[in-house]
Amino acid sequence: MPQEPLVIEDFPGPKEGHRILRLTGPLTMTTLFDFQSRIRSDSSRALLLDLSNVPYVDSAGIGALVGAYVTHQKDGRSLYLIGVNDRVHSALKVTRVEQFFQFVDSVAAAEQAIKA
Repeated sequence: MPQEPLVIEDFPGPKEGHRILRLTGPLTMTTLFDFQSRIRSDSSRALLLDLSNVPYVDSAGIGALVGAYVTHQKDGRSLYLIGVNDRVHSALKVTRVEQFFQFVDSVAAAEQAIKA
């Protein structure tokens, strides 16, 4: 069975200094390199990761998400996970990294959370 690709769409956020990365496909060891590259090059004040079309993550994908969190946290920037499905949320919970992330249902909800 061939590995499903990970497609990453990059959009400006609704406000200046915000950026949205919409991921479609699994975030796994074989698909995470482009994701990591985009995270490393990101300098936005708030990064919104739309994971609503990510069916699953493996341990390497979880590591990439934690790396994104650490990068943003140390620079005082915000990171939000949007539309995380139950399977991905469970993987983050089981690996005990769930508490690092701010989960929201939509881009609009993320914008409201950023204002708060």
